[in-house]
Amino acid sequence: MAQESDFPTKQPSRMANHLPKPSPQTIKRLKSHLGELSTTALRYLEKSLPWYGSLAPEERAALGLVAQKGIATFVSWYEEPDSTPAWVMSDVFGAAPTELTRSISLQKALALLRTIVELVESQVPDIVIESEQAQVREAVLRYSREVAFAAADVYARAAETRGALDSRLEAQFIDAVLRGESQESLSSRVAALGWRSQKNLRVMVGMTPKMAPSTFVNALRRVAARYSRDSLVSVLGERSIMVLSGTRFDEVDFHRMARLFGDGPVVYSPLAPNIKDVHHAALAAMSGVSAARAWPQAPTPVAADDLWPERAFNGDQLARTALLERVYRPLIEAGNALAETLCSYLALGFSLEGTARELFVHANTVRYRLKRISEVTGWDPLSARDAFVLHTALLVGRLQPEDD
Repeated sequence: MAQESDFPTKQPSRMANHLPKPSPQTIKRLKSHLGELSTTALRYLEKSLPWYGSLAPEERAALGLVAQKGIATFVSWYEEPDSTPAWVMSDVFGAAPTELTRSISLQKALALLRTIVELVESQVPDIVIESEQAQVREAVLRYSREVAFAAADVYARAAETRGALDSRLEAQFIDAVLRGESQESLSSRVAALGWRSQKNLRVMVGMTPKMAPSTFVNALRRVAARYSRDSLVSVLGERSIMVLSGTRFDEVDFHRMARLFGDGPVVYSPLAPNIKDVHHAALAAMSGVSAARAWPQAPTPVAADDLWPERAFNGDQLARTALLERVYRPLIEAGNALAETLCSYLALGFSLEGTARELFVHANTVRYRLKRISEVTGWDPLSARDAFVLHTALLVGRLQPEDD
């Protein structure tokens, strides 16, 4: 789990606090029983720790080696207890792979250490003469305490290293998404992050708090874990980006997440069914944050699709295409003078009677056509905001070259 260089070359001894030096006879008997203790320890682990038997063979072998090294190193230290050289600690953990800290929690590692201590203590009466048994038990307890400190240090270092690595991988993934890398490349990147799902992805972008606490990113991760199978968070200057996969939440949950961002707009993307489409989802959310200032009354958070007009005016081609293909063209293809009715209704200040007179139809006919517009496009012309979206779609459509 750690290399020898991870430990300082010199450190003050916490174990050698006036501990009497053992007799040569005791050391000899301990050394002669090392093999027996190690074999018994492995059997004892399988019997006492239910999770130990469910580990992969290579993980059990690594932990077994830690247990054996722990026992052997105890005897080496106890022979000269006046100091605690760095190799005592590194020798216990140095043979175990760093990856073990991912699959074995610190709590399990400490449970393993406690189990080994219990075993050694139980074997003391059979190995050591009665006059030195109390001294050996005290030495075992002091040694186990030191090893527990070392285990905690190993896991802390591993977590810090893993966190830094994961942050770099997340930043690289966000960069790859925004640049539109291939599906194979993105799948490979999220696999490196340990993602289990690559479907139903959503991107949320907000402002990084100006005085962001050190817990800001972790807080986002904890909330994201409640509503998705996998997630990542990346801070890009004044913006923070959260990508969620396997999402399972409704609009209410967006508000819970949005509260964690700093002051300013928070925009969530449309749902991307798979990793291939997450590029457009991310661009929509990023564009939405840039354009949201043009709609001061926008809710927080706001859907990127609700910002189509602002995004289109800000030069977002994705928003122009969405207005054209999902609003303008369905409206034109629906026929029945829907586009003409909408134009008159908007030009006459949302007046039903004025529109009816303009078109020489009954007011109920205008009402019916406006209802049809809402059904065809998903935007209600009776709502001021929706009418603005429809008006923008008409402008985009009219300005679109005819051969397109």
